[in-house]
Formats: sequence, structure tokens, C-alpha cells
Amino acid sequence: MIPDHEILIRLVLGAIIGGIIGFEREIHGRAAGFRTQLIVCVAAVLIMIISENYHFHINNIDTSLRIDPARISAGALIGIGFLGSGVIIKSGYHVRGLTTAASIWIVSAIGLAIGGGLYFEGLVTTAITIIALIVLRIVERRIKTLRFKKIMVTAPAGNNAEEKIVSVLSNFNFHIHSTNYEKNRPDGEITYTFTVSTRKKQTIGRLFQELSSLDYINAVKISG
Repeated sequence: MIPDHEILIRLVLGAIIGGIIGFEREIHGRAAGFRTQLIVCVAAVLIMIISENYHFHINNIDTSLRIDPARISAGALIGIGFLGSGVIIKSGYHVRGLTTAASIWIVSAIGLAIGGGLYFEGLVTTAITIIALIVLRIVERRIKTLRFKKIMVTAPAGNNAEEKIVSVLSNFNFHIHSTNYEKNRPDGEITYTFTVSTRKKQTIGRLFQELSSLDYINAVKISG
């Protein structure tokens, strides 16, 4: 059986590590923050302790029995996966919560490592996780990622409005992936919906101002 002082060390260390990672999520306004990550980590530690003690207990009863202590922890990881999926939100072309879901999953894995007495492995993984969440965030912001937007433009029929709009988009280096059309018969207006992409975030606001200033355009909406 695992001594009581060893159990206490594992649970407290799991709470500290889960709290540190959860604090980073908390200050960035994520749903699964300080308390959630701390509880997940401590729960994972406890599950692993239960697995080990159960294994020792069965061996004390009958040494011929063979129990795999990893089966309980494997089931815990599956359950944590469902918990992580609850923080993932898709809005338009953007998906939020993937990093938080991944942090919940790795916090549970760290908890299992600490619960199994693998202190070095757990602490190294914690350090890598903190680097990924804090240091690599700065690097990620400097990467010019491809941004997808949906641009809806309403203009009167005729006047070659579509060609003029496409020309404006091309001048701002937007790549057009698809175009949809919707006509309002009473008003004689056509709504063009362009799915576009760009790597320059600052050009989105300038494009909106340019399209809004054109006389032949009645309405402009950029979303995504």
C-alpha cells in the first residue's frame, strides 16, 4: 500500500501543478480556468492512487490474481476527453477552446503521472505545458495565419457591381474562394456573399471602409 505521507505529497503536488496551468487559462478568460484545471489534476492523481492501491490490495488477497492498474486510469482519460469537448466552441470560421481542451487533457495526464509516483516526468511535462501556453503564445501571434471571412455586399442590379467588387477585393489581395447570389425582387437588389481569405489582418478594416464609401453599394457586412 502507498504510505499516507506519499499520498498527501502526490495530491498536493497535483493541486499545485493543476492550479498553475489553470491560472494561465483563467487570466485569459477561458471557461476551464483555475478551479477546473486544479480539480481535474487532483482527480487524476486520486484515480491513479486508487489504481495502485487496488492493485496492491488484490495481490495481498491472492498473488495469483493479475490486475492491470492502468485500466482505471485509461477510463479516466476517456472521461476527461468528454469534459474537454465541452469547452470547444465553433463560431463561423473560428474554433475556440481547443487549447483549453488540450490543457485539460494534459493536466489529467500529468495528474496520472504524479499519482503514479512519476514526479520527474510530471514536472517536465508541466514545464513544457507552461512554455507552450505562455511563451509560444507570443510566437503564435507573430505568425501570419490565413484568415477566412464572409463578405456580404448589397447593390442594385446592373452597373457591373460584381466586377467592381471583385476588383476591390483583388486590390486588397483577398483571395475569393466562392461567391453566392441572392436577389430581392421588390427592391431589385442583389446580395453578393463572398468567401475570401487573407493573411493581413489590418486590411479587413480598410476593405470595409473602402466598400462602404462606394456609391453603388447599399450595405456591407464582414463576418467570420
